[in-house]
Amino acid sequence: MNLKEIKAITAVAEDNNILVEVFVHGSLCVAFSGLCYSTSASVGNSGNRGRCSQACREEYETTESGNNFPLNIKDNSAFFDLPALIEAGVHSFKIEGRIKGANYVHTVVDSFRKQIDGFLTTGELTEDGERLYQVFNRDFSNAFLRGDLNQSMFIDNPRDNSTKHAIEKKNAISVVQIHDAEQELHQQNKQIKATVFDKISCLSIEKRPLSLTFSGALGQSLIIHAAVLESDKKHEFTVESTSKLTASDKASIDQHVIDKRFKSFNNSSYTLTNINTDNMPQGLSIPFKELSVLKRQLATLLNDNNPLLPEVILPALQNHPKSSDTSSATNSPKLSLLICDEADLGLTKLPNANVYFKLPDAYKRGCTKYVDFFKENPALIPWFPSVLIGKDYDVALNILKQVKPKTIVTNNTGIAYEAYCLGIEWIAGPFLNTTNSYALLAMKETFNCAGAFISNEINHQQMRTIARPENFKLFYSVYHPILLMTSRQCFFRQSVGCDKPRIDNGCMLSCDKSTSITNLKGDNFAIDKQKAGYPSIYNQDQFLNAEIIKDLSDLYDGFLIDLTNIGAGDKVSPDKVALIEQFERLLTPENSKQTDFESIHNTLKTMVPASTNVQYHNGL
Repeated sequence: MNLKEIKAITAVAEDNNILVEVFVHGSLCVAFSGLCYSTSASVGNSGNRGRCSQACREEYETTESGNNFPLNIKDNSAFFDLPALIEAGVHSFKIEGRIKGANYVHTVVDSFRKQIDGFLTTGELTEDGERLYQVFNRDFSNAFLRGDLNQSMFIDNPRDNSTKHAIEKKNAISVVQIHDAEQELHQQNKQIKATVFDKISCLSIEKRPLSLTFSGALGQSLIIHAAVLESDKKHEFTVESTSKLTASDKASIDQHVIDKRFKSFNNSSYTLTNINTDNMPQGLSIPFKELSVLKRQLATLLNDNNPLLPEVILPALQNHPKSSDTSSATNSPKLSLLICDEADLGLTKLPNANVYFKLPDAYKRGCTKYVDFFKENPALIPWFPSVLIGKDYDVALNILKQVKPKTIVTNNTGIAYEAYCLGIEWIAGPFLNTTNSYALLAMKETFNCAGAFISNEINHQQMRTIARPENFKLFYSVYHPILLMTSRQCFFRQSVGCDKPRIDNGCMLSCDKSTSITNLKGDNFAIDKQKAGYPSIYNQDQFLNAEIIKDLSDLYDGFLIDLTNIGAGDKVSPDKVALIEQFERLLTPENSKQTDFESIHNTLKTMVPASTNVQYHNGL
């Protein structure tokens, strides 16, 4: 996002008493957050859930423009934009620290702290930012923040840039000059390391040894004595039951029971060195619920008398059956189609299929074309995209308000909220990425969501655990291109050498380039830029999952096939009518027998030869 867009959000946040945080330094993602499937499609690590394996940093075969790392973008740094962000109403600055060394974290945090304090004291920026180059970096860019999406945002090296920067800063050319620059950087790093060590040398992350001793006798209380050794000092605590120990052969408190109940004290704070029960006679018992009380009392004492917050136990959710209107005869899933071309309107005349029409990401200001289009084709269900920014959101919202369709599918939560306010039935699209029962219930109860596409990132076993809310429909896309990432940045500069120095307003609406890049394993990925769409990268295989129709038809109300041809690259697309016919055959109950299913499935795999459903098996 750029500063203007951030300012628009902080203004709304201020009206609603919400604090706003902005990421100001660290590894920068080239994709829109929440719209990157590159590592979940390959190894099951969802970048949308913080487990990115950074496939964008990989090396590729040299592109036409001469780049080997065409997706690798410089690190983000708003070091000199702090006054503008403060003026925009931002409350918190976020710095990347995960999987970074102490030298990096200390240097970056200390630099930003001094820059902020200096500005608040003097009204001027007092730091030059050179310390940021002394620790790991891929060079820096603030182009997203400034709204200037240019070629300089990329760097053809995903590794540490600090040495190169030191050499360039010294204008080092000769071997001796280069060596001297490297040695100076080495000495600076030694000094950083010494400073950090001096600051943390008094700290200890060692776990404290803890021993527990249990004692008691018939008719007496159970006593637990805890001893903690800390810095050569011994701290001791004792807790005592209110109930008296009674004789019990069947439910006695023996070594096994005690080990099971108290082993959790071997945790991030303590090393449980010993549980002593020598003074605990056999065949004695107190109510097990009081044993839990003693455990909580002991935990409080060990936590400086601060009671521990109890674990939040989520209630089990009821899994409601399908609505009876899924199919009056069989209650079997219904086929739905996604199109984006007016030339495919003839597909709406096919029986027994819902047809969604995908709206573009961008529009000319004041666009009314799609208002008339949907009014002329009332059978079409509008499908709203994920990313709608500024005027594009305004136009999309106007379409919603003017058309007032009975139902929509939306991948954008702003549109979902407005549909809820207008009383329009809305279905959560596949890029809202719903994976669990509580998300579905929250959307249903809070925003009257009528249904949702379950994420393709989860596998069949994970789907089985999902509980359907009451009167709620579940959908799943069985055929579509596998989107790897969507970006605001242009991929064609790094692949084919687009001659525009930066992205301008016309790029979104007019550019319809496509190309491909190939990684060193020989995997080919299609780069596709539709008119009025964002640059996107797609997997070499289409997603084709007929297995789910055999396995989980009882779970779903509808299965979607994507007929937009977006992301197909140079592959020949199958005949759409023939493809629909095969899927309809699969959804016919009498074809559920193994021999019939395999025959139809094989036909589909012939029609879509480059296909996979690995996510259906791997999941997250």
